[in-house]
Amino acid sequence: MKSKFTIILILALITFFSIQTGFSQGCVAIRNMSCSGGAAMISGNTTGLLHKGEFQALMGYRHFKSFRHFRGKNEEANRVADGTEVINHFNSFDLGLSYSLSSRLSLTAILPVTINDRSSLYEHYGNSEVSNPEHKRFHTNSAGAGDIRLSATYWMLNPSKYSKGNFAIGLGIKAPTGNPGVEDDFHKLDSLGNDYTVRRPVDQSIQLGDGGWGINLEIQGYHLLFNNANVYFSGFYLSNPREVNDVLRSSTSNPGDPYSYFSVADQYAARLGFNYLPMPDFGVSVGGRVEGVPSEDLTGGSKGFRRPGYIISVEPGIAYSYRSATFNLNAPIAIFRNRVQSAQDKEKTAQTGVYTIGDAAFADYLINATLTYRFGGKSEMDHQQLGDVIPPEN
Repeated sequence: MKSKFTIILILALITFFSIQTGFSQGCVAIRNMSCSGGAAMISGNTTGLLHKGEFQALMGYRHFKSFRHFRGKNEEANRVADGTEVINHFNSFDLGLSYSLSSRLSLTAILPVTINDRSSLYEHYGNSEVSNPEHKRFHTNSAGAGDIRLSATYWMLNPSKYSKGNFAIGLGIKAPTGNPGVEDDFHKLDSLGNDYTVRRPVDQSIQLGDGGWGINLEIQGYHLLFNNANVYFSGFYLSNPREVNDVLRSSTSNPGDPYSYFSVADQYAARLGFNYLPMPDFGVSVGGRVEGVPSEDLTGGSKGFRRPGYIISVEPGIAYSYRSATFNLNAPIAIFRNRVQSAQDKEKTAQTGVYTIGDAAFADYLINATLTYRFGGKSEMDHQQLGDVIPPEN
């Protein structure tokens, strides 16, 4: 049994630290930094609280399709009607491992791995009937590992004394291990109408990393309302001090203009909701969620190309637990989307006196699924003391 746990741990660590290639969401480039769901009561145990010496392996999956264009709070529905919308298909996997130094302090490493597909007209032949009368759509792609995140989480109340509620503070770093300059081929037409391709960086929304070190502050917590029901909250803010990375958006970009480079933007997310267990091993939840990219960062400059904005969603979910494994599935459904002014938009507005704001494409919903498995430490001893049958090794 111990040999199996050792193999799992070694494979997880190899996965985290040997892959060197990251993440986003829609045209608003929200990197894959899904915050914890707080703690839920499953089988009488609070998920999210680990015993001393216990490990928790995690695999998370996230999927969405962004295609609805917004400029401010207003949707540009004509983009879909005319067939000129930009479509991003996003599939990502979080590979994570946590280790509890005590019942209150744990360490976590998470590596995101993603596969992105983006199709558009404007980046290739163009959107107009003159340049692209057949509305030919071409694809660009990126795939690989992203920016590794390392964090420490501390539960502020002693779990052995406070069983009805608790909250934790987390502090971590984001390392720029994801490639911020993935390139692909873009289709163009010459003066005779012949197709040729130009190699350049793909759009910021499907780049694997942002190219900067970041500091991540997290909070999560729960409180028991009544038997089998609790409220949860969680959130994070990622601060990226670096203003821009080294990736020129195209070969014709002016190297002296900071807006010719991709911005290394801050990002944030927050959740608040309600968990209920109709059965000991099965739970349902509903809550609210907001995530986004601000137009201005907390530290460092805010120039460089970015599409700031935010999404507010209603988030239903389910959870199922079997022994040491827990499966969570939730599907945030967007109810409000807003593409706000960027620093560049604000500068142009001030210079010209004409209100300027870019657009961005958002998804209608997300699919988030997470599978966690605990092993080692006190939980393993508890299972043996309770008489769990351990099948013989083959």
